[in-house]
Amino acid sequence: MEISETTSAPVCGDDKFLTEPFKGKNAFWRYFVGAIIPFIASNLIGAIPLVVVMIVASGGDMMATRGGMPDFAAMGIDLNFGFFLMVFPFILAFLVFVYQVKPLHERSLRSVINGGKNIRWGRIFISAGVWTLISAFFLYFSIKADPGNFTLVNTSRSLLILAVLAVLLIPFQAGFEELLFRGYLMQGFAVLARNRWVPLVATSVLFGLMHALNPEVKGYGFLTMIPQYIFMGVIFAIPALMDDGIEVAIGAHVANNVFLSVFLTTKDSALQTPAMYEQINIYPWKDFGGLAIMAVIYLGAMALIYKWKDIRKLYGRINIAA
Repeated sequence: MEISETTSAPVCGDDKFLTEPFKGKNAFWRYFVGAIIPFIASNLIGAIPLVVVMIVASGGDMMATRGGMPDFAAMGIDLNFGFFLMVFPFILAFLVFVYQVKPLHERSLRSVINGGKNIRWGRIFISAGVWTLISAFFLYFSIKADPGNFTLVNTSRSLLILAVLAVLLIPFQAGFEELLFRGYLMQGFAVLARNRWVPLVATSVLFGLMHALNPEVKGYGFLTMIPQYIFMGVIFAIPALMDDGIEVAIGAHVANNVFLSVFLTTKDSALQTPAMYEQINIYPWKDFGGLAIMAVIYLGAMALIYKWKDIRKLYGRINIAA
């Protein structure tokens, strides 16, 4: 059964991002279907090119792994090409998601992004720039503090190719995850709970659990890594609620994944890339502490730039007139 309330002004000021989904078709089963279909398409269809290339390159023996992920180097597959193959399913998922919103919910994609306003591209680029700057400083000081734990492995032309591929492809991967979790499902849980804290918590937990099969989880333990992924979900969810849209979150997520793909890799990275540096030993809880510091600096900077003041946007109710 669809909810057909007429929206009124939310308790915490202008908040079209969370009130717009009360329009159109918004039964929760639609959100469940809308979340599952892109994953089915990406895993059943999007993974075909990767599987075919691996079979051909390995002669049918696809058991070579590195950190729990396919070892493209051992199979003779160029790492940049392997990077493209790994991201391609997300491109398909992104496209499927974009084209299913209208028929499923009778509202626009922009309503998922910010309640239907024009896309605020400036917020995406400013957020990406701030996150990249903080990440660069963190990596620089990490190398200075423990130089023996980082190896400079790539300064060749392939690094430039990787940078171009990352800038072109990662927006589909990170953009899909932001559209799904911080946009679509956050709105779905808002319709279901009619408050802000349930969408924040639920989408962050689901975002963390989505990464449960990542090689980092296998390498360092579920209870060590999943809280860090949930924390990342919270970092991206806070801007979505405070800024009445997901542009800021998209910028940070894209910048994070581009930076890690190009500048830092480990043997357990989900995306095996010919990055500039490889970190030899991983100390998950130490890195978690560093991430927490980065998050505080980043969120503080965004709050100053965009004048976020009303903390009730993170937990207050959504006022929908009967």
